[in-house]
Amino acid sequence: MALTPLRRTLLELLREPNSASRLARSLDVPRQRIGYHLKCLQEAGLIQAVGEVQRRGFAEKLYSTASSALVIDPQILGSAGRSEIEKQDRYASGHLIEAAARMVRDVSRMESAAAEEGSRLLTFTIETEIAFARPADIERYAADLADALHALASKYGRGKAGKRYSVVVGGHPAPAAAEEKNVN
Repeated sequence: MALTPLRRTLLELLREPNSASRLARSLDVPRQRIGYHLKCLQEAGLIQAVGEVQRRGFAEKLYSTASSALVIDPQILGSAGRSEIEKQDRYASGHLIEAAARMVRDVSRMESAAAEEGSRLLTFTIETEIAFARPADIERYAADLADALHALASKYGRGKAGKRYSVVVGGHPAPAAAEEKNVN
């Protein structure tokens, strides 16, 4: 499903429950067009029906986003014009964003499936903050980390039978702390 500008606008407006006819009036778009896009968003699991309101003798469905926060997969927005080399560059911020979006998408889907089954999704998260004195240190650190990850993957079962896990390691500059931003 493509996330068109209209669908992005609808997602923004549906942070609060709203109906197709009210959305159509506020956006000056035909009600049928709004209904079509709401159906697509609902089928994708991005919005849900949250109730009904009586209007002029009939019940009008109210919709709202399925989550208070959404992470948009860059593939939905399109990545036309990017070369294969850029997609594979482990130091490109776009590659980090794509990997993080893929992880969010995969874990969200598996978490929903586990909840429907009444089971638990077993995951792990490891976070840290590190300081690099020089840009070249980042490359050396990434190489050392890749070697360590390869060794651990070999030790704990790469290619063996069992439940497979995807491990993603990424790094980005840490946001400045609030007190650092305010110091002049």
